[in-house]
Amino acid sequence: MTATMTDIPVPDTAAADPPPARDYSLTGPSSRYAQEIGLAAAEWYHTDIPRKVMKELMQRTDGPALRDTAIWIAAHVIFAAGGIYFWGSWLAVPFWLAYGVMYGSACDSRWHECGHGTAFRTGWMNDVVYNIASFQVIRNPVAWRWSHARHHTDTYIVGRDPEISFMRPPAVFRLILAFFGVRDAIESFRIIARHAAGNLSDDEKDYIPESERDKAINAARMHMVIYGIAAIATLIMLATGQGWASAIPFLLIGGPRIYGCWHMVMTGLLQHGGLADNVIDHRLNSRTVYMNPISRWIYWNMNYHIEHHMFPMVPYHALPRLHELVKDDYPPPNPSVLEGYKEMYRAVKQQLKEPEYYLRRELPTTAKPYRDEFHNLFVTR
Repeated sequence: MTATMTDIPVPDTAAADPPPARDYSLTGPSSRYAQEIGLAAAEWYHTDIPRKVMKELMQRTDGPALRDTAIWIAAHVIFAAGGIYFWGSWLAVPFWLAYGVMYGSACDSRWHECGHGTAFRTGWMNDVVYNIASFQVIRNPVAWRWSHARHHTDTYIVGRDPEISFMRPPAVFRLILAFFGVRDAIESFRIIARHAAGNLSDDEKDYIPESERDKAINAARMHMVIYGIAAIATLIMLATGQGWASAIPFLLIGGPRIYGCWHMVMTGLLQHGGLADNVIDHRLNSRTVYMNPISRWIYWNMNYHIEHHMFPMVPYHALPRLHELVKDDYPPPNPSVLEGYKEMYRAVKQQLKEPEYYLRRELPTTAKPYRDEFHNLFVTR
């Protein structure tokens, strides 16, 4: 059964204290307040879909993911081989740029879908691709599995969601820097190194069960071993007089997370940027954007992001079909990436002056209305 607007309980908030100022840590006053008023692990609005249809949409199969993963792996090999073969020539540049996107951007969607366990029907296939992609994007595969589970349970709930990238007021310079990858890659590497040293933060302990913490530490140590091997290979090539060719290990492992992440960042910021927080309706806090076929393949259809958050167990290859079924209950999709960024720009510009501002999505006349009790309660006074 899916929840309708009238099915979702509204907590008794008459005696609730005024909401605190936004605190994005998972152990601060915003987290406690969200739990007190019932925002944490709340029951979200879902568009009504017949049970039989939903069962068909949720059907898992290995075929599409095997095809797309084979193409992804082959692209790694072909682009890396071209970059190495033409090393020393400008002809190598497009090969390395394309390899960077396969490694540093396409990894994110593979990490995401295989982390949900929906890409493949066969469980070990999800696990293998998930762990490879986690390494490429410099994420601890154990810690991030639990982080992302919390993201779906408490999507853009301040103090509960560890994956909020658009904080208020927005850190514009940092968001721009994310396209170049250096700062984020360094921070991600530091987190892996910290985990490898056996140190988990208080926020991480909030969403990683105690039984999983040793696994997270061991996974980080394995990542550090691989990075160590790549560093040793670089030093050996330098010592044997390979010159600029000694950069090849870096371009193959680790480096693409920096120079190839731009597509991941471009699509990722569109997911929730400029929209409402502290609501329990994904139509308010998530964005669906139409994209070209190449971007959709790199992104594994996560441009249908309202659909994914409302029905996370629907595999990526079924999201276009799901979109056709639910679009009359959703805000009109942004027609392009460019239009989505124009909309976000207007919101960010306003949020710099007025942090409580957010883009309110317009629903078609066929849709069930929003319910804003939570958000109205949470507006800072």
